[in-house]
Amino acid sequence: MKYTLLAATMGVIFSQSTHAATYQLEELATSTNAKLHYVTAFNNSGNAIGVTRGQYNMPIDTAAIDFDDAGLKSAYENQKVYEESIDKTITFTLEDIENNIINADALTFLMTFLQQRTRDPKWQKISDQVAVDYATEVQEVILFDQQSPDYDGLTRSVINQYTAVSEDNSKTAWGSAPYQKIQFTPEGRDEDTYFVRDFESRAIVVSPFGEKTSLLPVYDTHGGVTLASDITLLADGTYLVVGDSSTGIPEDRQKNLDDNCDGVDEPVAVCIWSYKTSETPLFDRRAMKWHLDSEFNVISATELGLGLTRKDDEGMAFRSTAVGVNTQGLIVGYSDIRWKDTDSRVSMPVYFKDGNVVPFVNQEDDYYRGKSVAVNEANVITGYATRRISGVDRSKFFYHDISTGDTKFPEDFFSSASSIGRDINNNGLIVGDGEIETSTSTNRRREGFLYDINTEKFTNINDFLPCYDTDGKTAYPYILAEAIAINDNNEIIGAATKTVKKTDALGNLVLDVNGKQEFESVVVPVKLTPINGEVESCPPTVQDPYERNGASFAWLAFLMLPLVAWRRRS
Repeated sequence: MKYTLLAATMGVIFSQSTHAATYQLEELATSTNAKLHYVTAFNNSGNAIGVTRGQYNMPIDTAAIDFDDAGLKSAYENQKVYEESIDKTITFTLEDIENNIINADALTFLMTFLQQRTRDPKWQKISDQVAVDYATEVQEVILFDQQSPDYDGLTRSVINQYTAVSEDNSKTAWGSAPYQKIQFTPEGRDEDTYFVRDFESRAIVVSPFGEKTSLLPVYDTHGGVTLASDITLLADGTYLVVGDSSTGIPEDRQKNLDDNCDGVDEPVAVCIWSYKTSETPLFDRRAMKWHLDSEFNVISATELGLGLTRKDDEGMAFRSTAVGVNTQGLIVGYSDIRWKDTDSRVSMPVYFKDGNVVPFVNQEDDYYRGKSVAVNEANVITGYATRRISGVDRSKFFYHDISTGDTKFPEDFFSSASSIGRDINNNGLIVGDGEIETSTSTNRRREGFLYDINTEKFTNINDFLPCYDTDGKTAYPYILAEAIAINDNNEIIGAATKTVKKTDALGNLVLDVNGKQEFESVVVPVKLTPINGEVESCPPTVQDPYERNGASFAWLAFLMLPLVAWRRRS
């Protein structure tokens, strides 16, 4: 849970018959330095945290670019062909970039090119995701980044994930070390530049006053990893933080390092980095609980176990991760377990209690992947599990009551729609998001939902918003795409889309070939507050939000994927 106060009653605010409450939407502060804004958590006081993406004026280290690289030249020629296909003329040359003349189109080209080479250690590493506090103004929170020795400002090469906030505004996050350049001469070749960093993931706790405490790995060889997913404030003023930590390197992966990282063709650090960032994990990882005192000193660090026992011939890495915790110390997350009665493994929703890792989703229903993501003070868990529906992997949100042992998968938007439960409050209300399109596409549009356990009522949250803007004529400008969290005041935070004037990679307004302003859909952070009112019956032309905004959301869904992916991993 992202909050600790237990509601006095389990009151029901949504009636099956009357829909007695609606919501008022408030857009939170946004940054002038970024295009897209996401919220990740808030507390009962309404203090919200999150991340921004689409950072303007990203720094490019032109000294690290090999302008003779065939791939770079080919990408530039392809860009020219594309521009011609849409009756435009390319506005930059590679020579311009080499001379540090970088306009918005050149910056967009370079960002795309570098993102496609994230696995190549010879190219600059950049990341446009920034951790932020949403206050009167958006405030950047620097986790592990440092000032660059090669250009002005931060390196902007780090991962930043801001995950949870407690009732006293203590926060958890995790991030990576910045990349650094090293020189190395491979055997029989010329000296070259490589990009490396010390660690890929480190958990951190940020006090209400901004002081930071890193949570170190159980196993820290090659930097190790830790991740912090949630924090809760206890009655005695201490804190519980949950996440995971590296605990070792399994036999097969250690053999990979021993056989290949010999420092002949590439630096040893680069070779190890390639294994640390591989899709096949390098480290064994276990769910963790850290107990911190009121001054954020670590009192204890406890491994929470794994949902299976490693066999003698299994040399691969296994993982369990804690995602949520309540004030009673009940912890939820996910773990590798056995698939039915086989030796195969799957990662499934679990909770951690009394030294046990407890899976609860029935595998006989063919769910083979999933996560528990939140738990309330009544020990009711929400999350999602995945199975194949009509030949396609689809997730379904669930809730599990530990006191009864019952797991339920409520009906959502339609039978083949994917849905994810993201949070549950102490009033028995679950928020999340699900697919609203019935197309056969694997990337279908999503909208936020609210589910009331007490009444078994599932509602598209957009149904609780007005049909029209304040002028009573213009279609309502917001569509809630994700409902991320709900507190005990039944307030909801999430990601909404709206149409705004289009900006380029430098933050400047974009005009079309005729000099007219272009528009685009962006993600903005929003807070929804319940109010007394009536649900409006919108005319059909107004009820379809994607028609009324007149914008394509395909690219927006793509940009949202990294954040969604993290929420499923965390």
